[in-house]
Amino acid sequence: MKISSSCRARLMSASLCLMIAAFILPTVPAAAQQGQSTMSNMNGAQNGPANVTAADKKFVKDAAQGGLAEVELGRMATEKASSDEVKKFGQRMVDDHTKANDELKQVAQSKGIDIPTGLSAKDKMLKERLSKLSGPGFDRVYMQNMVKDHKQDVADFARESRTGADPAVKDFASQTLPTLKSHLREAEKIAPMTQSASTGTGSE
Repeated sequence: MKISSSCRARLMSASLCLMIAAFILPTVPAAAQQGQSTMSNMNGAQNGPANVTAADKKFVKDAAQGGLAEVELGRMATEKASSDEVKKFGQRMVDDHTKANDELKQVAQSKGIDIPTGLSAKDKMLKERLSKLSGPGFDRVYMQNMVKDHKQDVADFARESRTGADPAVKDFASQTLPTLKSHLREAEKIAPMTQSASTGTGSE
């Protein structure tokens, strides 16, 4: 049986289409899958725990525990301090560090980092000591420790803002650092007042 030239042309065209389709179709899902995998890896690097170094984790845990202490000791100051300046400072610690703690919790959760829910041994000892003080004696010891703690906080947050590996953790440190510097300036201003006020009072 003879096949006309037009039929042969159609058959050749159809065969060519089938060959092209057989070659292209298997590669499309693979390419799509590869693209999805690449995006997933990028997202993981930005948002997941993959990029969180041991130093980042330590910073997050230390910052969370320190923030808890600032809030608890700040509440004590609002109740036990004799100076209005110390009371106001204590309330600022409660307000600012509660806000920072909430922000840090979100960062920690997104990175899969478990953060402490209680005070460190050092902060427990300080809280116990402050609980036995009142009046100018409380003011002096509380503000001395606020100066010391915030000097350490500023150093730790400044280092993390420069050298942190995880973008979210590094950004938290950078955003919180100006507030901590402001706390330190205020504490350094108030602390000398409590020294002179408590001299010779026997409040401790």
